[in-house]
Amino acid sequence: MYLLALGIGLANLIPEGMEGVPFLVFVAPALLMSTILTVGAEEGMYPVLSGFKWHKIFFAIHATPITPGQIVGGFLVHLTIRFTFTAGVFFGFLILFGAVPLTSGWVMIPISILGAFSILTPLGAYAARLEDDTGQFALIQRLVVMPMFLFSGTFFPLSQVPDWLEWVGWVSPLWHATQLGRTVSYGASEPIWLSATHIAVLVGYAVIGGYFMHRAFVARLTR
Repeated sequence: MYLLALGIGLANLIPEGMEGVPFLVFVAPALLMSTILTVGAEEGMYPVLSGFKWHKIFFAIHATPITPGQIVGGFLVHLTIRFTFTAGVFFGFLILFGAVPLTSGWVMIPISILGAFSILTPLGAYAARLEDDTGQFALIQRLVVMPMFLFSGTFFPLSQVPDWLEWVGWVSPLWHATQLGRTVSYGASEPIWLSATHIAVLVGYAVIGGYFMHRAFVARLTR
């Protein structure tokens, strides 16, 4: 329904397309990236806090010889499998609708997974430090995830966003992942240095977030 409403329904209102390609082709990478990144954001919040506070599964695992670092690693491996499956299914529907090519479009799957971890690990580091949810996650959804979805060049080029809002796209992992997706999907024109910047930003978010997530797990499980 998501793909039908936004990718096809909205496309009928924009017959001239976007950036020289049909609107469905333009928006398809963004739909895939936004879906997987949203799942990543969700997995970095409630499931992490739940593992410490409500279900206490992380404490149960740590009662065995498994270390906090291994717990984090297992958690991320589990999510990698889930993200791969979800992205693969979504990509299959994009293929059926003729929105992306199979030959190069499949690269969007690992890009979307990297994008998911670029938002999951910072949120996971934060969630692992919380003692309780008193509305912080709802606030993150409203003030971080939703603006990221709306102002990251998802449905229109970032250049069409007002100047005072463009910074949202620049710092947003969704914009960086989407631009990489458009490059591999339909060959969106971008300087090499900008594509390299997209990769560096996503890797930076994921690695730095992973470092602090590991520290938070160690601190929580060993205190």
